[in-house]
Amino acid sequence: MLRNMNSDYVNWIILIGILLLLLEILFFNGGLIVTFLLSIGCIFLGRRWRPRFIGKSLYWIGWIWLVITVLNMMTFRYFICVLLIYAVVQFFQTQKEPKRIKPSVKEPSGESEKNEPANKPVTHQKKIFENKFFTNQKSPDTAYEWNDINIQVGVGNTVIDLSDTVLPNEEAIISIRSLVGNVQILVPYEVEVHINHSVMIGDVSVFQDFKQKVVNETLVYETPQYRQGEQRVKLITSAISGKLEVKRI
Repeated sequence: MLRNMNSDYVNWIILIGILLLLLEILFFNGGLIVTFLLSIGCIFLGRRWRPRFIGKSLYWIGWIWLVITVLNMMTFRYFICVLLIYAVVQFFQTQKEPKRIKPSVKEPSGESEKNEPANKPVTHQKKIFENKFFTNQKSPDTAYEWNDINIQVGVGNTVIDLSDTVLPNEEAIISIRSLVGNVQILVPYEVEVHINHSVMIGDVSVFQDFKQKVVNETLVYETPQYRQGEQRVKLITSAISGKLEVKRI
């Protein structure tokens, strides 16, 4: 059922669930954290002492305590209600119908590389992206020097457009870790791509070759000429919820 749910809806459901969890802990059930820690502690000690009777007892007491705590949580009831409402809506529907990044790089000439001193000091390079918790990432309209991307995003969408990029003749790295949000990568036809994507729940669309709903999976995709290609992009992404879209432009 989750595979048929729109990624944007899933993102909003998870965000509301996180908000309800924070409200429940801060205002309605402050002892929830203590209860979780005690139950997990019983499970941990029970696993260590499991061959003995006290170990088995602590192990099952911890699990029973943890399950009862989760069942009594307002957040858990919220997710159950959402799933039930979604199931009812899907049933009636079946009854009715049986920001952009444009980095630019100029490759250094061979002579300039030879003339550079061997002990050149380390320089601070300008970053394309910043780590943000709530944001939609986009670049300025002006071109700027390409650097490998390695960011963490809390909640928000990220769009990377490589159409105006002159990538170096080596592997370029894009690494994006996010909680909730969509990632879109626009790749020129001459650039080869390797994708390693891990997500709890979401959509994946890679060119015209692969489109799928994903639940708790890690997917690896590589274009046929990636190993031999001169311009290559290695994309590593992970998220709790969101859509990954990689397409040619």
